[in-house]
Amino acid sequence: MKVTKRGLILGATALTISSVAFTGFGLRYSQTQAFFKDSPKEIVDEVWQIINRQYVDATFNGEDWREVRREYLNREYASKEEAYKAIKEMLKRLNDPYTRFMEPEEFRSMQIDTSGELTGVGIQITKEEDTKNIVVIAPIEDTPAQKAGILPKDIIRKVDGKSTEGMELNEVVSMIRGKPGTKVTLTIERNGEIKEFVLTRARIEIHPVRARIEEQPGIGKIAYIRLVQFSTNAPKEMREAIVKGEKENVKGYILDLRSNPGGLLYSSVEIARMFIDKGRIVSTVDRVGEVEVHNANNSALTNKPVVVLVDGGSASASEILAGALQDYNRAIVVGTKTFGKGLVQSVRGLGDGSGLAVTIAKYLTPKGRDINKHGIEPDVVYELNEKEKEVLMKDRTKIGTMEDAQYRKAVEVLSQQIAKK
Repeated sequence: MKVTKRGLILGATALTISSVAFTGFGLRYSQTQAFFKDSPKEIVDEVWQIINRQYVDATFNGEDWREVRREYLNREYASKEEAYKAIKEMLKRLNDPYTRFMEPEEFRSMQIDTSGELTGVGIQITKEEDTKNIVVIAPIEDTPAQKAGILPKDIIRKVDGKSTEGMELNEVVSMIRGKPGTKVTLTIERNGEIKEFVLTRARIEIHPVRARIEEQPGIGKIAYIRLVQFSTNAPKEMREAIVKGEKENVKGYILDLRSNPGGLLYSSVEIARMFIDKGRIVSTVDRVGEVEVHNANNSALTNKPVVVLVDGGSASASEILAGALQDYNRAIVVGTKTFGKGLVQSVRGLGDGSGLAVTIAKYLTPKGRDINKHGIEPDVVYELNEKEKEVLMKDRTKIGTMEDAQYRKAVEVLSQQIAKK
């Protein structure tokens, strides 16, 4: 069973979205459900085999992986539920929050987003390896979570009054999800303070790209493009925005990747090709050192100056794009250090309708930088102070306007780049 390149996921996006997750990953499904229904032990072995063949760490976090197989196959499982519990227990030994097992219902929820519609509160979350805290990567634009003021790096301490301590990521995700119109209460820790948010779940149609062309005094026309997700539709919408900018002869571009948690590998590569004409964009390295290189293909749509806005919520695919543009001096990166997730997951369906996400590789920027746990350092660091943050929290429509201090800084930097050119 193979996962196509479109099945590669960069970041917490699809794996940890609390509202719903993505389809379009090139999944291939097994037709052996009847067999697994009567043999729950077989699903345990199937998961073990996939990890054995594909997992990025050949040491399996120091575990004797063959002994692990003997241990779990020597057990008897009276039901699939017992087998599922054993699988989750087995995967814990890898100490990798991104490699996880999804029961059939949870896996089916990853197949809802064919039309770009999400259901839930609209946050991406992850489980930190060191603290084991459930942490917000970023809220999705124009969702209940963002409108309520949920921020990147917020720690989710409780869901509807129930502590998340010791919980697996998928347990927290399941608690936050629910039917549109219902409410969920999140207890958040932010900078040592406890805050409570009551959110109403909703259905939200998401367009990954939002763009406009505006006249800036002393500069001329510039294009502002905000990319909120590297989804299936992102390259098409990005292309349309750049083509429009070129037709109107803009002087430069501001590409806003703030709070963009990542998405599909091919989307980040396709978008990078719109700005970079030649050279390596990203390489992926698996556990035996094999490298898959994704190059530009002489299809850049513009050579105008670019400024990229990033923050702590810019993760994985965002970091691929920002890192490539930075390595080639194709853009000036402005904002604060990015999240630091340089791992690639594949997602596949299993024989009984459940699913498995597996970390299969790490990625490197064109200059060979491994940004996992390190992030991308901006060329121009600009961190919002509390007053500046409050302006955007009170009115999210001010993001990407002159009332947005980081945007103002990006306009200033772009102006300098245009003058140089």
